[in-house]
Parts: sequence; C-alpha cells; structure tokens
Amino acid sequence: MQFYYGDKMPLRILDEGEFWKHQETEHTDVIRALVPNLEQPFVDALKAWEQALAQTQALFVRYIETVSRMDQVTSEIYAQIIQLVRYALQQSEHFIQLLNQLGKESHAMKNNATAITVLNHIRRESEYFIGITQAYLAQEPAG
Repeated sequence: MQFYYGDKMPLRILDEGEFWKHQETEHTDVIRALVPNLEQPFVDALKAWEQALAQTQALFVRYIETVSRMDQVTSEIYAQIIQLVRYALQQSEHFIQLLNQLGKESHAMKNNATAITVLNHIRRESEYFIGITQAYLAQEPAG
C-alpha cells in the first residue's frame, strides 16, 4: 500500500481493511470446501471465524460510507478508525493462529497436499494485511 494519499489516507486503510476481511471471510469457506473431511471442531471454529470476520468487514464498510460523506474526517471518527484498524490487525493475528493450528493438528489437512499449499497462501495473505496495518499505524502520531 502506498502512503501518499494525504487526507484520503483514512479512506485508503478502510478500503484495505474491507478487502482483506472479505478475503479472510472467504478463506474460511475455501478451507472447508477443500478439506471436506475436516475434523468437526475445526469446521466449527472456521464457521465462527467466518461470522467474526464478516462482522469486522461490515464495520469497515460502515466507516467507508461515513468517511465518504464527510468533507473532513473528524478527530473522533479518525480515532475510531485507528481503533478498528488495531482490532482488525489483532483479529488477523488470531486467525493466523487458527491456521497454524490447522496445519499442525488436523490429520485431514496434513493428508491433503493441496490444502496445505492453500493454507500457506492464506496465511501469507493475512500476514500481508498485518504488515499493511502495522505500517499504517507506525506512521500515525501516538495517541
């Protein structure tokens, strides 16, 4: 992500967050479809994650709609955006923990080479989003 958007930067990070939370939501379904014999506790965990990630995506959409209607982002809305970005970063870190657990503990996953390849790709995508959010937060004033 480029950082030359100036006063439009809040909208840019919101767009990124919306996109990547949508991706992560879809990834839960991809894993379940790719590993039809996945152990039930993992299926249940992925379904719960699908809902949680979709809710976060919806928050990003709500802020995109709010910011798009504003002439200038207020400090209150900006603080809420920063809080959402931090939350989304932590959520992705926890999602990666589930992916790691799947790769280590699921026999169905371990016995499916394609699924392992896809799992690693999904992990890298979530790590990319984490990198974007960390870079964005690092350039923000402390507060």
